[in-house]
Amino acid sequence: MGNDRGKKGDGNILLPRLDRRQFLGGVGAVGAASLTPLVIAPKGANAAQWPERAITTVVMYGAGGGTDTVLRSVTAEMAKNTGWEINVINKPGAVGGVATKFMLGKPDDGYWWLGAANYNKFVRVMGHSDSVAWMDWQYFQGGNSLAAWSVKPESPYQTLEDVIEDARKNPGKISISTSGTGGLWHELAAIVAETAGIKLKFVPYKGGGPATKAGLQGEVDIAGGGVHEHIEHIRAGNLRMLQQTGATDLQVEGVGTLRSVGNMIPELKSSLPLGGIYNLALKRDTPVEILKEIGAAWEKAFQSDAWNAVAKKKFFQTDVRMGEAADRRAAQVECITVDTFNRVKDQIGKPVKTAAELGLPAPKNFDSWWPPKGYKPRMT
Repeated sequence: MGNDRGKKGDGNILLPRLDRRQFLGGVGAVGAASLTPLVIAPKGANAAQWPERAITTVVMYGAGGGTDTVLRSVTAEMAKNTGWEINVINKPGAVGGVATKFMLGKPDDGYWWLGAANYNKFVRVMGHSDSVAWMDWQYFQGGNSLAAWSVKPESPYQTLEDVIEDARKNPGKISISTSGTGGLWHELAAIVAETAGIKLKFVPYKGGGPATKAGLQGEVDIAGGGVHEHIEHIRAGNLRMLQQTGATDLQVEGVGTLRSVGNMIPELKSSLPLGGIYNLALKRDTPVEILKEIGAAWEKAFQSDAWNAVAKKKFFQTDVRMGEAADRRAAQVECITVDTFNRVKDQIGKPVKTAAELGLPAPKNFDSWWPPKGYKPRMT
């Protein structure tokens, strides 16, 4: 990795303006304008000479959400450590479907990276793409996050119990923002609501950033999203957190205790923590030598002081997985999501595909199903 090719200036990143208990957490926004790099990569890059020019990371959610925050932080660290020039752009929409389709049209030469969340597990079940995570992509897992529900300080809902009580009396009345129909915060909110025996009105936005903003502006009764997206607003006194999906309470200096949902809905305790998973993905036919070089830089970035400082401030957790471990996790979380969405499909708002349609097993049968027929690991 001591290659000087592809370096520019001091190597700083260039940012554009513009069974459920298997479900482990350790994911994300007003959509930023889509930008297209000026240089289009030729097909068939020579791995021995890579990188000879700038790399572009296409984040599947908008600016300001968890996915954008993590990917910008980590790729900046990768750029600093390697001297690579890495541009980051946003292409939000269709819970990752827009960025996925865009990336499928790009060369498999290592110059195009998909900044992803949750192994892009929503696109197939929601019908946005037929792309199979562990067959079409090589994923690199890095960090995890926790989900949260927060309200404005003047909200009549002082506790999660208040929400549950009102929602039982008035099904579908209470509105909660999500990062998109069929996205992670929608999924986790539906799990919490289903377990509590209530129905909410889910209002989709293009990522966790806009979903949080909707709560701040009073567009919804509850801001759905991640702890990392709400925490600064909590510290500033602009939001009050009702619950978070960690296994234990969180202590925040100057704020106090952020209660675990398991304290209020005991049936969820065995499934916690629940949250997002942050990934990088490249097209699977990218030369193995390039994948391994990226993997080494990715892993080093998550060991850095810079990442650890972000993780501590935002309550992210580090969980690096690559190669077959990442492939397996991609398949596993998709199985869980397909199962969940089909159990709460009346709350999704759009048609969802079944496990049979996608060739997936039930979560309880995953261990005996993996690896599926035709699967071959790329990074060994």
